Amino acid sequence: MGGAPTVTTATAAGTGDTGGTGDRATPTVGADKAQAIDLQGLAEGLLERLRARGFAHAQVQASEERRCELNLAHNEPSLLRSNLARKVTASAIVDGRRAAAQGTDLSNEGLERLVDELWSAAQAAPQDDAHAVSAGQRLQLTRGPLEADPQALSQALRTLLDWRATHTPTVMIEEATAAHRRERALVLTTGGSRLETDLGWLEMSVFGLAREGEHASSFNYAGGTADTLASVPQAFGLARMMQELTRQVRTRPLGERFVADVVLAPGAVTDLLEWLSDQLGDGPLIDGSSLYRHKVGEMIASPLLTLQSRYDAPGCSPVTGDAFVAPPVRLLDAGRLTQLAPSLYGSRKTGVPHTPLGEGWELLPGTTPLDELIASVPRGAVVDRLSMGSPAPNGDFSGVIKNSFAIEGGRLGDALAETMISGNVARMLLDVVAVSAERIDSGSQALPWVRISGLNFS
Repeated sequence: MGGAPTVTTATAAGTGDTGGTGDRATPTVGADKAQAIDLQGLAEGLLERLRARGFAHAQVQASEERRCELNLAHNEPSLLRSNLARKVTASAIVDGRRAAAQGTDLSNEGLERLVDELWSAAQAAPQDDAHAVSAGQRLQLTRGPLEADPQALSQALRTLLDWRATHTPTVMIEEATAAHRRERALVLTTGGSRLETDLGWLEMSVFGLAREGEHASSFNYAGGTADTLASVPQAFGLARMMQELTRQVRTRPLGERFVADVVLAPGAVTDLLEWLSDQLGDGPLIDGSSLYRHKVGEMIASPLLTLQSRYDAPGCSPVTGDAFVAPPVRLLDAGRLTQLAPSLYGSRKTGVPHTPLGEGWELLPGTTPLDELIASVPRGAVVDRLSMGSPAPNGDFSGVIKNSFAIEGGRLGDALAETMISGNVARMLLDVVAVSAERIDSGSQALPWVRISGLNFS
């Protein structure tokens, strides 16, 4: 099976060092004009083929994604293009054996090959009675801006470049993208589930560094999804990230070992939440390594932490990979764990109640302004990125802090180099002593800064 088909139109980018995109005609982008495919006919046809082949249970998805994007490279507009991707994905079960595959050849011959591939793979798969498909799930959801506006994308990047030239001229934007995405999908199962979504959103991302002569900061990234890009560059923390890069060109190591507090910026808070999500999911629950298998209803985090879903955020969906509609949920309620989160398979494998989770999360803000939160730290660091790999099963970790600043006497100090912290992620969730009133909203996440006590610096 080959890659998804694409239609690309490029334009000249314009020149100059002022950051403007220049005046130019907007190209006709072919993918936006292509006729939409019949998702229902495609999905129903594939499901019937799987039944006819002998599969007892199956889940299929037919999808179409349209993407219109404008790119920057090295502070210059580089390319306007539109992509169209269409595919089918399927998982099927026969005699307790499960196989999954996807394809972009949507012809009758291509679908037949996909069914044959699934059948052959299933025959070689191990038997497992925990395999099943969803039943009786229903959803029809249309949300967000469904049509692309190339001129609006151009304006968003023009605004970004003009702001960079005025406020952070030492920043080199290595890559940036402003895009509109529309995803149509239909999921069907032999259990009668039918989940139909048509979602549109805008997204923007910036990746770059700052440079002064021979000195340069490390790279950093910011981005997110929204219904409009009118608030660029303040949106998604883009302006904050670029301003901080200019202060990270010259760094210093701490040069000693001590125990102190960290203030995790939203990007580093993500690492904590991803670890927690993994602990509540299939892998650790099935192999018995989850620290929280028997902790539902107990305090597993600081009472300052409330984590809840935001499935209605731009680019997010309540539909799970195993074809369930996830209800809104408060996963941490003032530090108390409300549920575990196995998939249908994980639930059948472990006996843990099945509680589907969708896409989109937020930590509720605190009451402490960020400046006061930092001022309350006698010694420590503000950490924007935490490179710690995969913590040990018990949560122990050691990692390098990047794009970070020292805190000395409650004041933000120099940017840090060659600095590591170590601790335990589960302990960090319990040791949160303050949460900022400010948050960065990146669409799929809205996260504050959090102060955590007792980390080991080296």
